[in-house]
Order: sequence, then structure tokens, then C-alpha cells
Amino acid sequence: MASAIDFYFDFSSPYGYFAATRIDELAAKYKRDVEWHPILLGPVFKTTGSSPLPQVPIKGDYSFHDFERSARFHGIPYKRPGAFPISTQAAARAVLWVRGKQGEDKAIKYAKQIYKAYFVDGTNIAEPMNLLEIGHHSGIETTGLSEGINSVPIKNQLKAEVDLAMARGVFGSPFMIVDGEPFWGFDRFDQLEAFLRDGKI
Repeated sequence: MASAIDFYFDFSSPYGYFAATRIDELAAKYKRDVEWHPILLGPVFKTTGSSPLPQVPIKGDYSFHDFERSARFHGIPYKRPGAFPISTQAAARAVLWVRGKQGEDKAIKYAKQIYKAYFVDGTNIAEPMNLLEIGHHSGIETTGLSEGINSVPIKNQLKAEVDLAMARGVFGSPFMIVDGEPFWGFDRFDQLEAFLRDGKI
């Protein structure tokens, strides 16, 4: 089978959320798997000298408009969160813990539910209690999840994931790498599909 698509995302990224609703379907169309990698944009921004898009003068106002327009255009449910952007360390750690304890499929399902909770239901996913509630409804054992979010091994694993992502050239969310070819942004999905179809662009 062809190699998997590496899908890097931060839970505070609206474009990452949009991509998360479509990446598995696109991959399946071309008989690819997807490896989901939760990362943190904070360390990336420190390295690149960037800032969260909504905090950039002039660009920020445009970005909020584009989030809503992109969601409408693609038919993706979206509601601007009350708290935005937010810290996503706990959410990323939670997904890594679930992946390690219950497997990739369960972790992906949980990640999608976290994204929906934040960008559709308005749940503050920076709060660990809310992550536990989402996990409970997903059939995840919450005592272990709570311990996992705060465990040193999971914290170290997330740091290693972020370091590895940057070493591979990842600098934003969503970011996809397939057969060594990098694609940044939900607006690159047409190019990503062309590459999956033809093996080149």
C-alpha cells in the first residue's frame, strides 16, 4: 500500500479544523491512510517569528471573515469560538494518550470530536475538564485520560512531536506531507489531490 499522508494540526486552527473534516475522505479516495499529528503552533511561531493570524494587524480582521466564508463555501459547520485563540497543550496531550492506550482510530475520532466541540459547540477545549467530558462521551476512560494529560511522558512525547514536525519543515496548521511533498493550508487541498492522483504537480 502507498505511504500514509502525515497530517499536522493545532486544535486552535480553524483551517486545521476544516482540513480535519475532509482529510480522511480525500485519502481514502486514493487508497491512502492518514497519520494524525497534533502539534503546537506556539513553539513554531517562536522559531519562525510569526504570530497567530487573528493577532496580526489588518490580516486579523480578514482572517475572521475568511474563516466564516470558507466554512460556508465548503459546507462545514462552524461557529466562531468565544475564546480564540487558546492554549491547546492539554488537547494535544489527550489525543496522544488516547492513541497510545486505545489506538489510532480512537484517537482520530476523539480529535474530530474535540475540533467539533470547539469550532461548532463553542466548548473551551483549553479546560481539561471539558476534554474529559468529550472523552467520556467518546467511551474513553476519563481517570486514565486525566492522568495522561498531566503525565511527564506524554508532555515529553508532545515536545518531541513538535520538534520532529519542525525538523520536517512543518510551520503551520494544517500541514500535510505525502511522499516527501509538503502542502500547507486547507486551500492547498486541490494541489494535494492532484499530487495523490498523478504523483506529481
